[in-house]
Amino acid sequence: QVQLVESGGGLVQAGGSLRLSCAASGRTLSTYTMGWFRQAPGKEREFVATLTWPGDSTDYADSVKGRFTISRDNAKNTVILQMNSLKPEDTAVYYCAGRQYGSPFPRAVNGYTYWGQGTQVTVSS
Repeated sequence: QVQLVESGGGLVQAGGSLRLSCAASGRTLSTYTMGWFRQAPGKEREFVATLTWPGDSTDYADSVKGRFTISRDNAKNTVILQMNSLKPEDTAVYYCAGRQYGSPFPRAVNGYTYWGQGTQVTVSS
């Protein structure tokens, strides 16, 4: 079992930045495919970014490409989502997700086994 805990959410003005962290306990994340998803009120949970195993390839939703960066800090057993140039439409609860080794569907909710509890990101206009 692995427990995932997100942190770093908050309120920021449009154009600002936030850095979300996903800390893991119970297992090392170095062999996990990791993803970030988000869910706005009244909407389905949607893919944001993934960092796949092996090789640490990255993939992003078109809506965040060029603004968000996903990375892995193996020393801290943490996955980071750096969010720049934030827009009001980025407002959502952001969730970290993980699956050991590869995922057949890294852009899909059902491609992951473990989930964090979420952290709120609010971007004001």
